[in-house]
Amino acid sequence: MKRAILTIIILFPLLIFGQKKSIPVLISVFNESTAIPFTRLFTTPLHPGLQLGTEFNYMIKEHSRLYQTANIFYFYHNYLAQGFGLHTELGYEYRLNSGLAFEGLFGLGYLHTFATSEEYTHEGGDYSKKADHGNARLCPSLSIGLGYYLNKSENSPELFVRYQSWIEYPYSPDFIPVMTHISLHIGAKFFISKRTKSND
Repeated sequence: MKRAILTIIILFPLLIFGQKKSIPVLISVFNESTAIPFTRLFTTPLHPGLQLGTEFNYMIKEHSRLYQTANIFYFYHNYLAQGFGLHTELGYEYRLNSGLAFEGLFGLGYLHTFATSEEYTHEGGDYSKKADHGNARLCPSLSIGLGYYLNKSENSPELFVRYQSWIEYPYSPDFIPVMTHISLHIGAKFFISKRTKSND
C-alpha cells in the first residue's frame, strides 16, 4: 500500500505537467460532514477542506465531454479526524450555450486519517499515550455538480459547485464497517499555459 501511495504522489505532478497544451487546474474549498448521502445539502458546524486537481479529456463533443480528474485533498473534522487523500474520478459534463454546465462523476481514492485528539492505551494498570500512525482507507465517491463557464473559449475559466458523497472503507470492521460522508465544494477551474520552444 505504501508503495502505491508513493507512486501516485510521484506521478501526480508528472501527469499535470506532462500535458501538451494548457494545463487545467481546479481548486476548491469544501465543507465535510459525516452524514447519509443526498439527505442533507449543507451541514454545521463547518469542517473545512481543500482540494487541488487537474483533469484530462477523453472525448469532446459540441456540448459534452468525457473526462478524468486527478486530485489531492485535505480536510479537518474537529470531532473525528483529519485526512489526506489522493483521488481520481471519471466525469461526464453537458454544457449549454449560456455557459451553464451540469456534471456527474464517479471516483475512487486513497485516504489516510489521523485522530484530532490524543489517544491512550491501558497497559499494566497504567495509561500511556498511543502513537498515531493513522489509518489507511479506500474512498469511493459519487458527485453531481453545476458550473458556469465565463466565456465560450476552449480554455474558459469556470466557477462550480459540487455535491460529493463518499465513504470510508474499512472504517471500524468490528463496529462500523463503513462511514458515509458528504462534501460540498465551491471552486474554480483555470488554465496555466505551458511554454513551448519556438522553432527558429
